[in-house]
Amino acid sequence: MKTDLIIIGSGPGGYNTACDAAKNGLSTIIFEDKQAGGTCLNCGCIPTKTLCHEADMIEAVATMTGQRPEVDFTKAMNRKEQVTAQLREGVETLMKSPGITFIKEHASFKDAHTIIAGGEEYTADNIIIATGSESKLPPIEGINEQGVVTSTELLNLDKMPKHLCIIGAGVIGMEFASVFKSFGSDVTVIEFLKECLPAIDSDIAKRMRKAMERRGIEFFMQSAVKSIRKQDDKLIVCFDKKNKPQEVEADIVLVATGRKPNIEGLGLENTGINFDNKGIKVDDNMMTNVEGVYAIGDVNGRAMLAHAATAQGMRAVNHICGKKDNIRMNIMPAAVFTNPEVAGVGLTSDQCDANSIEYNTRKGFYRSNGKALAMDESEGMLKLLTDNNNKIIGCHAYGAHAADIIQEATAIMNFDGTIDNLRDIIHTHPTLEEILHDAAL
Repeated sequence: MKTDLIIIGSGPGGYNTACDAAKNGLSTIIFEDKQAGGTCLNCGCIPTKTLCHEADMIEAVATMTGQRPEVDFTKAMNRKEQVTAQLREGVETLMKSPGITFIKEHASFKDAHTIIAGGEEYTADNIIIATGSESKLPPIEGINEQGVVTSTELLNLDKMPKHLCIIGAGVIGMEFASVFKSFGSDVTVIEFLKECLPAIDSDIAKRMRKAMERRGIEFFMQSAVKSIRKQDDKLIVCFDKKNKPQEVEADIVLVATGRKPNIEGLGLENTGINFDNKGIKVDDNMMTNVEGVYAIGDVNGRAMLAHAATAQGMRAVNHICGKKDNIRMNIMPAAVFTNPEVAGVGLTSDQCDANSIEYNTRKGFYRSNGKALAMDESEGMLKLLTDNNNKIIGCHAYGAHAADIIQEATAIMNFDGTIDNLRDIIHTHPTLEEILHDAAL
C-alpha cells in the first residue's frame, strides 16, 4: 500500500504531526503498537501531572486547616486513570480524521521507504519516526529486585509506600519526590551529581531543592548507588557519599536515572540511517541522512520534551511540503511540576559562564508580589538574563505557576525582545506575571 506519509508512533509528536500533515493535504498512515497517545499520555506527563494536582490539593487543605488530610491513594490513582482514558479516547478520535489512517500494529523497516506491519507492506516517499523513549536503567547490583521500579510501574502502584527511595534527582525523580511527600510517604532522593535538575539554572535548582528539604524530603547529593538488596520485606539501597558507605531502607525504590530512545525492533539496520544509543541523527529539518526519512521527539535525543516533539513534527511536515517556518528550536521552554514549580527557557547562568558569554541578571521575588501573597505562595524567585544589548536570552523561575510565567518570556524571546520591550507591556494587576515585569523595571 502506497501513501504520502507514514508515521511510526502516536505520542504527542506522532498524533499532532499526523493532524498537521492531513491539514496540509498529505494522506497519512500512523502506526502504534501500544496505546494511542504514547508514553506522555499513558505513563508520563499526563498521569504524573494528574497526581501533581492531587498533591497540590492536599497541600492547600493542609494550609487552610492546619492539618494534613488523610489521603485516599486508590481514589487518586483512579482519577489518574480516568484522565488518561479520556485523553486517549480523544487521540483515537483525532486519528479518525479525514486523511489519517490509524493502524494498531508494530511497524518496522524492510528498507528505507518500506514498512512491514501486521504482515502487510506499506510504502511512502516520506516516513517520520516518532517512537519516543523508555526508562534507562543503570548497571546496579540488585536493580531487578522486586519493588525496584521505573516511573511506569510507580504510576501503577496499588498501595502507597511508607518510604520511597528515589535514585536520580532529574525531572522524573523530583516530581515523584514532591508528589509522594504530599501523599504522606517518607521520601529520600539519592543523586550522583552536585545539584538536582542539571538542565535547570543551578541557582534556581538549589533554591528549589532547599524548599523541598524544608518539606521534609531527604537528599543525598554527590552520592553513588552501589547496590540494592532485599532484607525481609524491605529494600536496602547502599551508596557511597564522599567515599563513606551509607544505607537507606525503603518499601519501594524508584530508578529515575534518565531515558533512552526507543530504537530497538525498528529495523533501522535495513535503512542505512545513522543512529547510536543516544538516538537517531537528524538535521535541523529533522531529516536523517536518508532522504525522506525523519525522526522527531525523544527518539532523536535532541530535546526529550513532548512539546519539542510536536514542534519538530511541524518542522518535518513543513520541510516535506516545501514550506518555510520561524520555529525557534533553540528557544525551548521546560517545566518541572514539583512543589514549588520550576521552569526555564533559554540560556542559564551556568551556560553563559561556561561559554564566556557576557550577561546581566535581574531578579524578581514572589514575596513582594500581591497575588503570590494572596495565594499564600511567597516562596519563589525569577531570574531574567540579558545580553549587553538588553536582549532577553534566558528566564528561569521557581514558585507557583512558574511554567505559566516562563511562557510569556518565551514569547518575547521568540521575537528577540529586550528588557525595554518587556517593560513597555502592560500587565494585569494583581497577577503572578507582574513578577516578570518587576524584574524588568
